[in-house]
Amino acid sequence: MTETSVDKADTARLQLPAKLKPGTLRVVPLGGLGEVGRNMAVFEIDSKLLIVDCGVLFPEEHQPGVDLILPDFSYIKDRLDDVVGLVLTHGHEDHIGAVPYLLRLREDIPIYGSKLTLAFVEAKLAEHRIKANSTIVMEGELSQIGPFECEYVAVNHSIPDALAVFIRTAAGTVLHTGDFKMDQLPLDGRITDLRHFARLGEEGVDLFLPDSTNAEVPGFTVAEKDIGPVLEAQFAKARRRIIVASFSSHVHRVQQVLDAAAVHGRKVAFIGRSMVRNMGIAERLGYLHVPAGVVVDLKQVEQLPENKIVLMSTGSQGEPMAALSRMANGSHKVEVGAGDTVILASSLIPGNENAVFRVINGLMRLGAEVIHKGMAKVHVSGHASAGELLYCYNILRPKNVLPVHGETRHLIANGRLAAQSGVPAENVILAEDGSVIDLKDGVAQLVGQVDCGYVYVDGSKVGTITDEDLKDRVTLGEEGFISVITVINRQNGTVITGPEINARGVAEDDSVFDEIKPKIEAAILEAVANNPSHTTHQLQQIVRRVIGSWVSRKLRRRPMIVPVVLEA
Repeated sequence: MTETSVDKADTARLQLPAKLKPGTLRVVPLGGLGEVGRNMAVFEIDSKLLIVDCGVLFPEEHQPGVDLILPDFSYIKDRLDDVVGLVLTHGHEDHIGAVPYLLRLREDIPIYGSKLTLAFVEAKLAEHRIKANSTIVMEGELSQIGPFECEYVAVNHSIPDALAVFIRTAAGTVLHTGDFKMDQLPLDGRITDLRHFARLGEEGVDLFLPDSTNAEVPGFTVAEKDIGPVLEAQFAKARRRIIVASFSSHVHRVQQVLDAAAVHGRKVAFIGRSMVRNMGIAERLGYLHVPAGVVVDLKQVEQLPENKIVLMSTGSQGEPMAALSRMANGSHKVEVGAGDTVILASSLIPGNENAVFRVINGLMRLGAEVIHKGMAKVHVSGHASAGELLYCYNILRPKNVLPVHGETRHLIANGRLAAQSGVPAENVILAEDGSVIDLKDGVAQLVGQVDCGYVYVDGSKVGTITDEDLKDRVTLGEEGFISVITVINRQNGTVITGPEINARGVAEDDSVFDEIKPKIEAAILEAVANNPSHTTHQLQQIVRRVIGSWVSRKLRRRPMIVPVVLEA
């Protein structure tokens, strides 16, 4: 590709980086590059580490049983005492969700963030019985965190109190936007501070880490204020209950739902533990303004007329255990029926499409009318589109650019925007999770790659589930399971019992395997006769090959096969 400096294929061939030289700044993204989620970046200079964000990624369909996906902490696990601070840009789960798991490794890491961000984090940490060592910061303030001087900039996003962070070091300066957009008429009146950006541009930005999520989208992101009238129109048309699904931290959207409910004389009940917790925090801190008498407890809803009810729910991404998904499959105490209106007030996160469509179909099968972003303007993105990113490039005039926060296509699109704005192509670095970038004297270079895999949370287990385990789960779910048990007498070379074949999820009756049993027995006897020293493990592999090739040819299936050969 001609407009950027790094071909994505090249990063796979990089080796471990050389030891960091004194006075050089090293940047290692441990998440958020090549995916929408688990955002985390580590900055190092003079043997001290600063972390920006520590979020989670939500699992896709090919990761069954996984609750969350964490950044890979192995790069810093043996250097936790060198971590001087964790700066959080805002309170969305993909930026703060992994903080409890990091603090399990070292509980007293200093955390810096805005008031709302830290309130969300501290509530999450309390559930893990961890007390935060936190410091509230505001836009315009400075923090000296070890060798890093951090200056905070107000940015507009789909959650209040979001911050960009400008990092000054002896090796140069870095501006990390976090998630942001440039809504000029935000609901809370807090715009992205372009004057502050301009001052930083005048000082000099050696390395710019911009949000890439909407880099493919031309023009400018629609203003949040445009959603309110659309929601009110949907409320006016609704005949029965209204169920609105959104992220549990989307304070602005919840505010608009509360306002629309007040206009139409409806009561609002929050559904979902995180929704109840977060909106309680936002109201207590003054970020959510609840009209008098509008919010009620879910238990009170049963006494209200159906045309006076709004349920504010989690589950807009089709998460299987979220409230909306359980309503769609009939396993929630809220029973959706004909005449109900369901509004999905969120954007589709890439990878969640099938899960969301499954929920929509389930709700419509129950008789509900489902309104989503593709039908009406019930949601706008919280991320800067291409026009806004170009404004930032022209204001900041960065020397080097490292696009972050997005899938590969988003990063490439953002890199092209940087090049179009005049950043030299060789100074635009397209990286991936685990890439190592060194900055010195205004020059940023990709110098290596560290191991950076997915860390899965499965119930109470963290990091013990592997990709191979997930492949086995997918195989079990899609292809089924076959066990083959055979007992042999090695002394006289006979099969005493079996082969006994049991199948699950293969759909055919077990009698279909009568054809292959003699071939399995013959293969075992031949192997024992030719080499009496064959171990049971080797005999099991012979059984696996025989039945595996037969099942593939005869049944057109590739199930999980578990052969067991025992000696009498």
